[in-house]
Amino acid sequence: MKRKRHNLGAISDKHVEYEFEDPDVEATMKTMVKEPYVHHVPVLTGGNGYNGVRDFYTKQLVGKMPANTKIKHISRTVGRDQVVDELILSFTHDREIKFMLPGIPATGKYVELPHVVVMKFDANKIAHEHIYWDQASLLAQIGLLDSKQLPITGIEQARKILELSEKTLVG
Repeated sequence: MKRKRHNLGAISDKHVEYEFEDPDVEATMKTMVKEPYVHHVPVLTGGNGYNGVRDFYTKQLVGKMPANTKIKHISRTVGRDQVVDELILSFTHDREIKFMLPGIPATGKYVELPHVVVMKFDANKIAHEHIYWDQASLLAQIGLLDSKQLPITGIEQARKILELSEKTLVG
């Protein structure tokens, strides 16, 4: 018996739209399985199970990001049951962002941060998300780590990825 193919990229896009562009916790949850999980690898934030993920979205993510938050897609890989997006998340750190910078008050600094988001699907619903970013780069960009004293980079990471990806598209 042949399994029905779903447009996983479109489902992923809708999910992100409900998280960031048209904030709606209930709509976001409807894109997910009954017991999903969300895991932010650098700081171990997110949620497990329906109630844990819903609570995370309600208290820390959906409608809680700075007003100038933007997502720029760099690349996407779609498999049979998974979508992997490479993107740049940009924003001004004008409030505490609990899921990325727990306990860190607003610094007013502008941030551009590369991310990798791995969404695993069960049919047409998101089963889990693993989200990766370089926490040292984020801390350098908001002024909490000195990139001159450590082998880390700040906003240059995002700018170099954009530069290289634009060359690839042109060339």
